[in-house]
Amino acid sequence: MKVTIKILIYLLSLSIISCSTESNNQDPEATVTQKKVSERNFLGEFELIDLNNVMTNSSKWNGQYKLINFWATWCAPCRREIPLLNNTQKEYQDMSIQIIGIAVDVLDDVIAYSEETPFEYPVLVGEEEAIAIAENANIEFIGLPFTMLVDDQNEIIKTHLGEIKEHHIDMLTEVIRGMQRGKISVEEAKIKLGKI
Repeated sequence: MKVTIKILIYLLSLSIISCSTESNNQDPEATVTQKKVSERNFLGEFELIDLNNVMTNSSKWNGQYKLINFWATWCAPCRREIPLLNNTQKEYQDMSIQIIGIAVDVLDDVIAYSEETPFEYPVLVGEEEAIAIAENANIEFIGLPFTMLVDDQNEIIKTHLGEIKEHHIDMLTEVIRGMQRGKISVEEAKIKLGKI
């Protein structure tokens, strides 16, 4: 069963990667309708095991903005994101933003990978349980990598399917700063981030 899910996610990731080329075509996800903007999805509390084999509850990050990155050791675009996410966690410590990696993978594989690739942010691990986190928030989980921006009230502001790049981080951090300063509302943030 575990291998079947791993293979399914891998195949879905491949189809996503093959479709998301660097072209001038507008990403269908970039079209944000007023209906989509007005929808409100919240991230529910969850528990997953960490790299020290300790069960960790998401409530420890309540009151913080969270960039939650779903990934796997066998996913090349996921692995490419890690240095950028490490740098982002270090560079934006003043913003009260917490990056959380959620590996949709086997614990032993993630631990082995973490020994050669250090993480500057917490990494939690689950298989079906990890996918359920997105599904419980009414987010369709269709491939990896997959990232959520969650505000300090646990409202999901943006989801992004595909590899996170530096220009995405620039836009995300700009919007978070605006929200933290009270200059950008949740609705305005959703519209602004509809571009990525």
